[in-house]
Amino acid sequence: MKKSLKILAVSLSLAAALSVGAAFAAERHAATGEIAWGMAEEAAVLKQGSTGSEVRTVQTKLKRWGYYTGSVDGIYGSQTKKAVVRFQQKNGLTADGIVGKKTFEALGMMNEAANAGGSSGSTSGTNGYTSSDVYLLARCIYGEARGEVYEGQVAVGAVVLNRVKSPSFPNTVSGVIYQKGAFTAVDDGQINLTPNQTAINAAKDAMNGWDPTYGCLYYYNPVTATSSWIFSRETVTTIGKHVFAI
Repeated sequence: MKKSLKILAVSLSLAAALSVGAAFAAERHAATGEIAWGMAEEAAVLKQGSTGSEVRTVQTKLKRWGYYTGSVDGIYGSQTKKAVVRFQQKNGLTADGIVGKKTFEALGMMNEAANAGGSSGSTSGTNGYTSSDVYLLARCIYGEARGEVYEGQVAVGAVVLNRVKSPSFPNTVSGVIYQKGAFTAVDDGQINLTPNQTAINAAKDAMNGWDPTYGCLYYYNPVTATSSWIFSRETVTTIGKHVFAI
């Protein structure tokens, strides 16, 4: 009997020790997770003094879009900060010159980071779109807006992608572009022209999340437009020769 009680006592002590150990391990894991999250959050912030490939990506994008004129050297200096501030002001963000989560998203870099991690399943690595989608969108941009400023070319691509997401339009890039009467470039055959690198870059930027139209589904040139219906749409912004509307 005494032997049984001793065994029971030892078992209870062991169970208690294991419970405490598990609780400690769980607490340490949670603390480690919080620390890791904090480190990841900190790493996701770029500011003056930062260096590396992400800074180079920011500089490349801002230079392509006309905000930055300095060297793409991966060093976040005063010129880069000024360019970020201008970009933030243009996109309605807090103009503090710091690339945090919202600015990362506006630059399209959150999607690119996910793609780099292999989460997109895309053959092109462009936010889940295939290389065929990228090329077709570039052809549409080139046919519709090759004479426009770069932001205007991205905007045309964004309209196509906004339609893909809208229940009022086909849910694929090709479906939207080839929808009957949707785009002049399809009607007059310019969709078949070979896009230049600028149009390809614009397609990728639109697919990576840059939307200068703020969600527009339509655009038109008020000088050449003949449809009275399009003039009834609510104007959101004007970029180059195109009016963008919802």
